Amino acid sequence: MSKTILIVDDHVLFAQSLQGLVNSFKEFKVLGVLKNGQEVVDYFKAKKPVPDIILLDIRMPVMDGVKTMEWLRENHPDQKVLALTMEHEEEIIIKMIRMRCRGYLLKDIEPEEFLFALECVANSGYYMNEETNSALQCTPEKNKFQNLTPREVVFINHACSELTYKEVAEKMNVSPKTIDGYRESLFSKLELKSRVGLVLFAVKNHLVEV
Repeated sequence: MSKTILIVDDHVLFAQSLQGLVNSFKEFKVLGVLKNGQEVVDYFKAKKPVPDIILLDIRMPVMDGVKTMEWLRENHPDQKVLALTMEHEEEIIIKMIRMRCRGYLLKDIEPEEFLFALECVANSGYYMNEETNSALQCTPEKNKFQNLTPREVVFINHACSELTYKEVAEKMNVSPKTIDGYRESLFSKLELKSRVGLVLFAVKNHLVEV
């Protein structure tokens, strides 16, 4: 049975192209295309078929992706969502992930990787692209976090907030250079490439409360 997708994007041509691409995958089909978060709210309140995955644009009029994610977390916390973005906006993406967004897609993604992302979210719950982490894509974790030090765990919790690395250093009463050391150590241990990847890893493995 096909997995269902709801596309939420105010760029009509892009959304229509995306719909055609999704429908070309035999494992997936599009339930509908909406233009903003308010239409998502109306869709759910009308008790229409609940999608397996929502593809959610971040920048939209009326009600943007962040506000939509807040509403979904409050009202439909188990809904799987993949964020769509034109560029890597670290602060916003981290905020989305902390609200249980399952990953993010750049709009110039290749079709093969796009299908892989949908399969990852449908089957394992999360998608991590090459920028966030190449080793964790759609694979079960093998307790990589068991060799983390207590201070690294504290750092992870701060890194999953909206604090800058400089502010994290102040919170932990250490130098920015020490923070750089924690970051690089974690990237190496967990095979990560970015702060977004670290946050997604932490949320996925329940290292932080969301």
